Amino acid sequence: MIHRPRRLRENKMVRKMVRETRVEVEDLIYPLFVVEGSNIKREISSLKGNYHFSVDRLEEEIKEITSLGIGGIILFGIPDNKDDVGSGAYDDNGIIQRAIREIKRINTELLVITDVCLCEYTDHGHCGIVDNACVDNDKSASLIARTALSHVRAGADIVAPSDMMDGRVALIRQLLDEEGYSHIPIMAYSVKYASAFYGPFREAAQSAPQFGDRGGYQMDPANRIEAIREIELDSEEGADMLMVKPAMPYLDVIREVKDKAYLPVVAYNVSGEYAMIKAAGEKGWIDEEKARDEMLLGIKRAGADIIITYFAKEYAKKG
Repeated sequence: MIHRPRRLRENKMVRKMVRETRVEVEDLIYPLFVVEGSNIKREISSLKGNYHFSVDRLEEEIKEITSLGIGGIILFGIPDNKDDVGSGAYDDNGIIQRAIREIKRINTELLVITDVCLCEYTDHGHCGIVDNACVDNDKSASLIARTALSHVRAGADIVAPSDMMDGRVALIRQLLDEEGYSHIPIMAYSVKYASAFYGPFREAAQSAPQFGDRGGYQMDPANRIEAIREIELDSEEGADMLMVKPAMPYLDVIREVKDKAYLPVVAYNVSGEYAMIKAAGEKGWIDEEKARDEMLLGIKRAGADIIITYFAKEYAKKG
């Protein structure tokens, strides 16, 4: 017998019918950056098409996001004032807390996820409390939990700790439960690598470390088995979703996490991945739209249930 797989490729409609993987708009979460000030909508130079917004300029953006069918956003806040303990992160009237309240005023149905970390709020740019040039895990984790509670009190639907401190998921879960928020899910940045692909984000969030790097708490890009250990620990501590970040260089890790975990898998299609496609598209070296769609398909095919991506609005607009 002659096998001819091309029979199912010849016709466009047949190809659509037998397609194994689909990326739906409902699978996507859009990152949003909020800054202090008023009447600000300022494009982020390294993330073309993405902006810094002041709280008073959020309404138009939120209405566009919801009109496109995107169900959720993840918020990042940039305060005017930073200190060595990141106090703006857990200030109940901080930039993120005010943004959450405003977004919930505009649209109560939009899912508001908050990035829970200290790096945007510390004057040294690290994700926790620095003691003798090292990040103190336990002191940092305690403040991370306090930050998560502050976000939830402001109206966040999901908290997403991204600091990679050991034990912080358990602390957040315990604190939220004690305060009457046992219904709030935790989207844990469980497998977050010390990656070179975060550059544009660090410009956008003004969060580059002022000394050293984050290799002491984020994962070594060479490690795969360690990723499984991390998801097992976060699952045991009470995480409801498990994230792999970045996405493109770690598709094998996404697949392995999906195969071994019994929780939804989130992949963060990070700023550097976005910027590369944008830059090559502007140069005419690649077809930007096709490259974007192929990349998102690859992330979904690898096993991601949810994708955080700066391409969410563009993908939704293509219809």
